[in-house]
Amino acid sequence: MSEEHAHIVPYKTFAIVWIALLFLTGTTIAVAQYDLGAMNVWVALGIATVKAGLVVAVFMHMKHESILFKLSLLTALTMLAIFIGFTFLDVLYR
Repeated sequence: MSEEHAHIVPYKTFAIVWIALLFLTGTTIAVAQYDLGAMNVWVALGIATVKAGLVVAVFMHMKHESILFKLSLLTALTMLAIFIGFTFLDVLYR
């Protein structure tokens, strides 16, 4: 059997990530006020990706997992990005 280790994350880390998520949410709202043309979607997706990365790394403790879990997550996210990219290309060139 494998031995599981508890990863104790200090409250300071959670507070810093929470503040960063609030800042990124404010950034999303601020950027939405401007018309960036076709870049609106890409900027919003970029900010959302950073926010999701923070949540996965800190709150889901992915940075403490084995390389197999990290590779599985990276593969799934890469496939998702490819599918979303193809969807945008399909909508863009209709």
